[in-house]
Amino acid sequence: MKNALHITIAPETIVKAILVALAFWLLYILRDLVLVVLAAVVIASAIEPFTAWFMRWRIPRSLAVILIYLLLIVGLLGLFYFFIPPLLNDISGALSVLSRYLEGVSLTSPITAGIEGEGVIAELSRDFSVNRSLTEIRGALGALSSGFLETASIVFGGIFSFILIIVLSFYLAVQERGIENFLRLVAPLRHEKYVMDLWRRAQAKIGLWMQGQLFLGFFIGALVFLGLSVLGVRHALFLAVLAAAFELIPLFGPKIAAVPAVLIAFLESTPLGLIVLGLYLIIDQFESHLIYPLVVRKVVGIQPIMVILALIIGGKLAGFLGIILAVPLTTVLLEMLNDFEKGKAAEQVRAHEGHTD
Repeated sequence: MKNALHITIAPETIVKAILVALAFWLLYILRDLVLVVLAAVVIASAIEPFTAWFMRWRIPRSLAVILIYLLLIVGLLGLFYFFIPPLLNDISGALSVLSRYLEGVSLTSPITAGIEGEGVIAELSRDFSVNRSLTEIRGALGALSSGFLETASIVFGGIFSFILIIVLSFYLAVQERGIENFLRLVAPLRHEKYVMDLWRRAQAKIGLWMQGQLFLGFFIGALVFLGLSVLGVRHALFLAVLAAAFELIPLFGPKIAAVPAVLIAFLESTPLGLIVLGLYLIIDQFESHLIYPLVVRKVVGIQPIMVILALIIGGKLAGFLGIILAVPLTTVLLEMLNDFEKGKAAEQVRAHEGHTD
């Protein structure tokens, strides 16, 4: 008779499983608050290099943080009231042109005509239309022009969330080791040292990635604006901002940003469309072979495909806040996975050395 298999589960294992399940349930219930806290941590970490720069000039930390926040608020207000209105007008005009050009275009074309059933692609093919999407975008732009606080409320999921993010990030930034103290508070005692080391490594990579993306976005946006303005292409401001924003999407972003510019130029004349297409090809080659290699060290450690997936998932799950948190959280996760792989490799080396002995 075969021996019966007995499985014994210790009571402490059951208790731990229940506690983990309760923790995940609590995180789900408080997910809005968790997103606010994470956003505050990211913002406080992002301004830390600027705080350190002010402190090198013997400016007290609290005054340095206040100056940074005042500059940010003034900058945002300036952008909103002086840059955003002409940009919105430019966007509205460009969308009107594109909607006339793409009128009637939808995914219910010969490509998708044979799709049947109730799958995701079939649903999209029935419901998606380019013209309707452009109309929805114009409606969203109209909502953004309602006012600064209303716009902040839309972007951050409510005026209370916006104020809470500002207050918490200021509190974390004004303290000497505000973020580290917060992490010590929430991290288990036995993992405290590892959590601190993990965050320092991830923070350095996040900072370098942000610097690289800001440089690429500003430089490419300026090149596109100057090139389109010289060629006399309409809506150059919108197309330049679009090119700068799509630099967040590695590899494919510049190609996607070129599509509306080329379409608008072709509506003017075929020669102008060909010239604009050549302009974007030159800028893309210039970026790929000269600019990107100079700043590629700033995005090292974050693979382009991971950035794309992180931005898509973050935007889908939590909107604009999800996009803000996508890359930082992905970086932390990748660092944890790398540590796990290194730990497995070290164990394999020790096991191999023990076997050979």
